[in-house]
Amino acid sequence: MSKREMREPTFMVLSVLAQGSQHGYALLAETKRLSEGRVALQPGTLYASLDRLREEGLIIVVREEIVGSRLRRYYDLTDAGVDELHREVKRLDANVRLAKASLQLRPAGGLA
Repeated sequence: MSKREMREPTFMVLSVLAQGSQHGYALLAETKRLSEGRVALQPGTLYASLDRLREEGLIIVVREEIVGSRLRRYYDLTDAGVDELHREVKRLDANVRLAKASLQLRPAGGLA
């Protein structure tokens, strides 16, 4: 995954899982909360993303339980997932530093 830019929903899901294992509904709620509503995943989108992230080896299912006759899976980051999140944070950090430096070079008052 590191060869391409990570999409914000993926970044948010991995960031939530960096806090510890979570089940799907908790991931939906926490990504929405942490992104201040910018990332409001639908269940179908989330589970498709989780399947993709599992296939890429970035997350794993750490346990399953039955709650109210429904299967609840708990997901967590793999070491590869942690590494990928670190790479993305580093990339975003570099972009922020560049933008801040560019803004400081901008003449006061700018263009009208």
